[in-house]
Amino acid sequence: MFRTFLSFASLTVVAVPAFAQDSVPAAPAAAPSAPALCTDRPTKSNFACTVPQGMVQLETDIGNWTRTDAGDTRVDTILYTNPTLKYGLTGSTDIEASIAPYATVRTRTAEGTQTLHGVGDLTLRLKQRLTDPAGQVQIALLPFVKIPTAKTGIGNGQTEGGVAVPVNIALPKGFTLTFGPEGDILADSDGHGHHAQLVGTANLGKAVTSKFTLIGEFWVARNFDPAAYVTQTSADIAATYLLRPTLQLDLGANFGLNQATPDAQVYLGVSTRF
Repeated sequence: MFRTFLSFASLTVVAVPAFAQDSVPAAPAAAPSAPALCTDRPTKSNFACTVPQGMVQLETDIGNWTRTDAGDTRVDTILYTNPTLKYGLTGSTDIEASIAPYATVRTRTAEGTQTLHGVGDLTLRLKQRLTDPAGQVQIALLPFVKIPTAKTGIGNGQTEGGVAVPVNIALPKGFTLTFGPEGDILADSDGHGHHAQLVGTANLGKAVTSKFTLIGEFWVARNFDPAAYVTQTSADIAATYLLRPTLQLDLGANFGLNQATPDAQVYLGVSTRF
């Protein structure tokens, strides 16, 4: 979620007008229930699950605050919602779009304070699940591109992209282990070229009850900008609660582990499918 620049479905019953020889109506046949609500929220990890074909899913921050301190400079970034809208193209493919409609970046230095307001960058993604949804191990490909819709200071004004490979492993006693290798192509800090960034996550979730889940995560990113190679690391915690079969709340906090990483990030979010 420093990338700010990130259950059960109802049963449908269908009546079948079949009759036995004694004219007693047969029992209604139940259609298979839709897959459980599965999201890429909270934390920075993605998941291999996709939105069911023909359905729409919304995953969004309700509020998202990040603080970065560097010497005598403090930067606070606030996102007033940050929606990701998904649509299921097939049973194993969905398309996704996300943008922060309004963001505030406040920079405080010894000389004073500067505040910027505006829309964030637009990110488009395609998720292709590669494995059987009933399997213990789930894998997907997740290519994405960031389109520079934000003004300078909120975004960097450059087109960037990459591909992630979410890997989810179901473990005994309600645990799920998730890995998130990712490769990015980012703009150089001088604006005259592009360079690679490698990202990794290790995420362990525990379903405490059928509705409540706790998550712990370690995140690392290695940026190969020609101006200076930078490594960022964070320790993240989060929780989700299922209010209804297709309505989930989440909250979380991320804590930077070195000077190159934002010091703290706190967020509250909601996800639903319709």
